Amino acid sequence: MPFHPVIAPEIFALRPDFTALSLHVTGIANRPSDAASARHLDEAIAAMGEAPWAEAHLDARREAYRALGAKPNKTLPSGEALRKRAAKDGAIRPANAVVDLYNATSIRFAIPVGGEDVAGYVGSPTLRRATGTETFDTMADGAPKLETLDAGEVFWGDDEGATCRRWNWRQGVRTQITEATADMWFVLERLDAMPMEALMEAGASLLQGLRQLSPGAAVAAQVFSIAAPVGQQTDLPV
Repeated sequence: MPFHPVIAPEIFALRPDFTALSLHVTGIANRPSDAASARHLDEAIAAMGEAPWAEAHLDARREAYRALGAKPNKTLPSGEALRKRAAKDGAIRPANAVVDLYNATSIRFAIPVGGEDVAGYVGSPTLRRATGTETFDTMADGAPKLETLDAGEVFWGDDEGATCRRWNWRQGVRTQITEATADMWFVLERLDAMPMEALMEAGASLLQGLRQLSPGAAVAAQVFSIAAPVGQQTDLPV
């Protein structure tokens, strides 16, 4: 069965300007963090101030959080959290080559980037609002923990439960990308403050880095928007 994300209609009702770039990438040979992945992170941190729309894009994401009743100062959107950590510490702790790469993309472009292990999914990844019965697997104090989502919360999930809470705040354990992951899905999420050209540039930058890891990697790219809610195939400028 083809891997195909789904974005529920209520998401576009909440944010008509929401656009998601989906990249399903197969044939990746991931590896531990190394000098090349560290360089990606360092270069992204050095380039944080280059995009003139970056702060407006982060502001738009905070506004979206507040509209849902979330407190963006407490549950920072992932793109903002990474940039704040990088600005404070001057570095980001490495994870593995692929995670370092998509974190670097998030930092450079002030955009939330999700990276997921497709093998961990049960059914299609879906962005939707919670009923308040869905569960989320995470870790607390070094031990597995199961949380219940808040009613109305926007989350990514599948038939098993939530894979990422509060839109793009915190990823669960089940679908994390590890060094053994070869079948990967990435989603880059944009609001109107970010130009569409910049979204495509961010996706191309990520894909270029992935193909440096694995030149034979195959990609299926789709754009989801209010004009194309079921997704439209696209080619990235690489």
